[in-house]
Amino acid sequence: MTPEAIEKIVAEHAEKQGSIIAILEDIQNRYRYLPEEALRIVARRTGKSLVDVYGVATFYKAFSLKPRGKRLISVCLGTACHVRGGQAIAEEFTQQLGITAGETTPDREITLETVNCLGACALGPTVVVDGHYHPHVSKRQVNEIIAAAREGAGQPDAQDDRRFFPLQAYCPACKKSLLDPDHRLDGHPAIRCDVSFDGREGWLRLSSLYGSRAMASEHEIPMSGRFRLYCPHCRNGMPHYSNCTECGSPMAALFIRPGCAYEVCTLRGCDGHLLNLEQPNMT
Repeated sequence: MTPEAIEKIVAEHAEKQGSIIAILEDIQNRYRYLPEEALRIVARRTGKSLVDVYGVATFYKAFSLKPRGKRLISVCLGTACHVRGGQAIAEEFTQQLGITAGETTPDREITLETVNCLGACALGPTVVVDGHYHPHVSKRQVNEIIAAAREGAGQPDAQDDRRFFPLQAYCPACKKSLLDPDHRLDGHPAIRCDVSFDGREGWLRLSSLYGSRAMASEHEIPMSGRFRLYCPHCRNGMPHYSNCTECGSPMAALFIRPGCAYEVCTLRGCDGHLLNLEQPNMT
């Protein structure tokens, strides 16, 4: 890692608001982890505090502060996978790789981790290798999965390797959760809002995975049509702190934690979205 390389990555995102996650994604994609010096450079060049940058880097499990291998194997130990033998699968990976969860093989080829949920409970026990899902895994398949990982089989193309982050979301007015556990998008509880457009009202669900713009709605929102989001609990409108850098439309803010909001473009068909750390008055 060189300071010049990190500064170049930061400069590539200089005109984009709320670009911290995108910057960290690019750094990790290049080095397979986030070096401490890189975080310091990002903080200095973006004007953010090191605490804010470190907070983002540690808030999302997809980021790592330790060097990772070329391949990441994730074994689910959530309830659905655990009762179907997930722990035994994890132990088999540990035995065959000679490392425990959170460690990387000496040749820096494979990092092993265990996770609480992969959003594919019906497929358990589930193992994911760099985004490629292996359903209903048995102990005898572990060796095959490791061999395929070392050969690079089933790996997504680098151009399509986008990182997705499960988000929590709550209303900034009434503080109630916006997650709807009874309805899922991308395998995770959807974000539920009420929506209005062209004089019509109904419900709208957004994916809670950062990086995905999957949605479902009670009424079809016409492409290039603008909409307004409301809390389904208190009916307050979601605030607007900024305009979309892609199309200029207002961004609707869904709070993630104090001082941080997930903003989505309110123009149907626009993929604009960001995590906004710019608003100190968010509470």
